[in-house]
Amino acid sequence: MNKVTCPNCNKSFSLDDADFASIVTQVRTAEFDAELHKRMEEADKNNKNQIKLAEAELATKLQKEASDLATEIERLKAKLEAAETEKKLALQEALSEVTKQRDDLAKDVEFKEKEKELALANLANKYKNDLKVKDDEVAFYKDFKAKQSTKMVGETLEQHCEISFNTIRAAAFPNAEFGKDNTVVDGTKGDYVFKDNSSDGVEIVSIMFEMKNETDDDKAKKQVNESFLAKLDKDRRNKGCEYAVLVTQLEPENDLYNGGIVDVSHIYPKMYIVRPQFFIPIITLLRNAALNSLEYKAELEHVKSQNIDVTNFESKLDEFKTGFAKNYDLAARRYQEAIDGIDKTIDQLTKIKTALTSSENNLRLANDKAQDVTVKKLTAKNPTMKAKFDDLAANGSGEVES
Repeated sequence: MNKVTCPNCNKSFSLDDADFASIVTQVRTAEFDAELHKRMEEADKNNKNQIKLAEAELATKLQKEASDLATEIERLKAKLEAAETEKKLALQEALSEVTKQRDDLAKDVEFKEKEKELALANLANKYKNDLKVKDDEVAFYKDFKAKQSTKMVGETLEQHCEISFNTIRAAAFPNAEFGKDNTVVDGTKGDYVFKDNSSDGVEIVSIMFEMKNETDDDKAKKQVNESFLAKLDKDRRNKGCEYAVLVTQLEPENDLYNGGIVDVSHIYPKMYIVRPQFFIPIITLLRNAALNSLEYKAELEHVKSQNIDVTNFESKLDEFKTGFAKNYDLAARRYQEAIDGIDKTIDQLTKIKTALTSSENNLRLANDKAQDVTVKKLTAKNPTMKAKFDDLAANGSGEVES
């Protein structure tokens, strides 16, 4: 039995083991609950304090992070503003440069346009003036021609050629002879004969001329240039001239003859047909071509005196002259095309430029051919001539270009 005293009334009573165990259990449970409650209250209080401390720490941390973030944002804003300013500045500079280039280009284009307009105006004025002069000349000669008799018209063309030649005789042809052909052979004679000699008396070139102007009778009879070629060739051969030239104003609408110097050597050898404005050029052409072969002609005369076969040599020489003349003929045709372009319209300036350029190229080709002629090339297929020239050089008779 267990004896238990009540703490309130101090009475004692006995309890068996089962009851005592039950009371002890109840006392322990109550103490445990009280202790548990006390511990829970302390734990709750402690948790609240920790929560408040954590909240304070979190708030401090968040505030610091917010401050750092604000600082970073301010830095980024400053960089962005600087980049934007730099971008605007670069764009402004680029725009300024482009604007300057645009303005400069516009000024340059404007200047070029004004320069082009001025050049075109000057060119137009020049050709207008040239056209007016030419029209005045045409009107003058038409009027003059209408007032002349048939004989005077023919004499006027001859006088024109005589004056043209005598104007440049002293400077261009100091050793030349140009005059009327007054000797009748086989019942015929030419109009004029031109002969030019070197300073030592070697003949450079000789030309038989026939002058044909157009009269009202010619128009009515429809005279054509080819009808005079046979007589001209006969006169050339009778007088021993190297070339024959028909200076003509017949068939004024024929573009073949209006184009420049016309080579008719396919009809008669060494014969040309020209308009009066090409009278001096044809003499100059044939004489200059002959000058390039003057040395070879002198050597040819020397060889002929020794009865050496020079057939191939003469053939090559004639071939050179013919080629040279054809190149000049092409040049003259192009030049005449330019003149015709002025007659038709000033708007054909491009065609005129092309024609003049082609003329220059053909003259250059003709000059190249003249410079390219050598004894070596002329005697390439004639061993007799080559051997003879070699002997001349070996014997000290003179140097021969090879």
